[in-house]
Amino acid sequence: MDLSLLGWLFALGVVAHNAEEAWLLPSWSKRPTRWRITPRVFRLGALVLSLLALLAAWLAAVGGRHSAGAYLLAGYALAMVLNVLAPHVIACLVTRSYAPGTATAVLFNLPLGSWLIHRLLQDGAIEPAVFAWSGPLVVLGLLAFVPVLFALGGKPGVAR
Repeated sequence: MDLSLLGWLFALGVVAHNAEEAWLLPSWSKRPTRWRITPRVFRLGALVLSLLALLAAWLAAVGGRHSAGAYLLAGYALAMVLNVLAPHVIACLVTRSYAPGTATAVLFNLPLGSWLIHRLLQDGAIEPAVFAWSGPLVVLGLLAFVPVLFALGGKPGVAR
């Protein structure tokens, strides 16, 4: 499979994952737990993060090998692979219930993200030494971006 196509499939998997979360998470978080998300803020965050995944796929497609877009996409894939465990699988175990986004995380993000990283490395589109620091940097950047998205939504991301 062409790397560009794989990048787009990964990004569409992220969009499907974020759509599942945007649909189910607000009502799920109303249960008596400490994870309460306001729908407006969460849906804004899911939309922006989906657009960012699509932008990364586009930048990687037009930038080609060793481009900033390729490293951004690889880092985004790393973030989504890690996202399968934390918070999705952990939330399922802790709450003993289905956590919104777990199905699409396991069905799309884990296999497509892992396959994309593998192919980017195998095909020489990204250098392992650069990805060793840029991948975690993108993951940390995405994590740091979440509170910014909550602030842009006008309310805290966690409802009281």
